[in-house]
Amino acid sequence: MTGPLAGTRILEFESIGPGPYGAMLLSDLGAEVLRIARLGAERGALIADIGGAVLHRGRRAITLDLKNPEDFALARRLIGKADGLIEGLRPGVMEKLALGPDDCLALNPRLVYGRITGWGQQGPLARTAGHDINYIALAGVLGALGPADRPPPPPLNLVGDFGGGGLFLAFGMLAALIEAARTGKGQVVDAAMIDGAARQMAIIHAWHGSGAWQDRRESNLLDGAAPFYRCYECADGKHVAIGPLEPQFFAALMAGLGLDGEGWEQNDRSKWPAMAERIAGVFATRPRDDWVARFEATDACVTPVLSLAEAPEHPHNRARGTFTGPPSQAAPGPRFSNHAGRVRDCPTAPDAERAAVLAEWGV
Repeated sequence: MTGPLAGTRILEFESIGPGPYGAMLLSDLGAEVLRIARLGAERGALIADIGGAVLHRGRRAITLDLKNPEDFALARRLIGKADGLIEGLRPGVMEKLALGPDDCLALNPRLVYGRITGWGQQGPLARTAGHDINYIALAGVLGALGPADRPPPPPLNLVGDFGGGGLFLAFGMLAALIEAARTGKGQVVDAAMIDGAARQMAIIHAWHGSGAWQDRRESNLLDGAAPFYRCYECADGKHVAIGPLEPQFFAALMAGLGLDGEGWEQNDRSKWPAMAERIAGVFATRPRDDWVARFEATDACVTPVLSLAEAPEHPHNRARGTFTGPPSQAAPGPRFSNHAGRVRDCPTAPDAERAAVLAEWGV
């Protein structure tokens, strides 16, 4: 492997969603991540294939039955060789398996033990079920999203599971790995999705505290109230996204729409509804790609709203190699001047390279 984390070994105890995503991020940066698949794990039909070739990319897997003495002993030997460990089970489950933090740090004092849960390891809700939508609701994120005249829409599962979960976990793991390399002392990283989601609201809390943000949906600069920071439908039913917050960019938008002579004042909130209606009416007169061509090479901050199939084919994304595949997926990042980012070619099926993996780990 190449990358800034080459030589770092991580054990990933199988879970769904944010755990595999955090492990994927570390693997993309060069870490040797070994996934411990669970024997006979039961899942509902909706989540049976979560992970697959994308979230499980770049790392190999072996199957262990942790209730079997031989497999349990093998897991302990692997833990002794690892720099980090990731687990995404409910609080207390790893302790019942005798593989909790105290057990593992006794085996390997320099181990970074990463735990990813929705509610965290402590608190009244710690042992209750939940999903992304529940965590971001309690964190105050969901209540700030969407139009004012209907229920808040779930923003896929990006804010809790992935931004506030897997990415938050990987960030914490990196910090703890740096400290362990310096001191030889490992520790537990408690990454809770409710905490990670709340931290993504930093600027909104800052604005709210200063009086610049109203605690009502669709009443603020970035939540759809401003007519110059939202999406509009075009003549072909497709959409454009506009975001000219600065006055010179707003002027470029008005000029491109042919509205620069109408005297619209950008920051007059009393005129925002009428301005939005006027802008919507103009965008509705032409297809999306016509508008994209008109605003090309301007600073009007107008972009097409692309589908999953369209995004990898956009010239900018193709030029940067933002996507890779098949299957289509985001390429590793961020980019490093000393390393070329690429997806490691590894089988995702457990035990495809079991003997080689165990030999490489020295067990």
